[in-house]
Amino acid sequence: MCLFWLVLLFLGPRVTTLIWWFVRPGYYDSIFNGWIWPIAALIFTPWTLLMYLLVAPGGVTGFDWMWMILAVGLDIFSYASGYYKRGLFPFRSSD
Repeated sequence: MCLFWLVLLFLGPRVTTLIWWFVRPGYYDSIFNGWIWPIAALIFTPWTLLMYLLVAPGGVTGFDWMWMILAVGLDIFSYASGYYKRGLFPFRSSD
């Protein structure tokens, strides 16, 4: 489990999820019925997918919804900060 947190810290949620998928593919099969939804979530909402993988085996109930909302907020924040940072650098035209 320590390796999981180190990979998450240094490489981010996408790489952490991929490594987890390669190490425990049966875990993904028990949560998802196919491969399309996990791939789409990995591309567009990596924090939400990672949090869902952590809370889904027992079912998403009660306090787990707070963690899911936090993960959705992290995904929105990461997209919004990328959009904001794009405006900080002026475009250079090649004249």
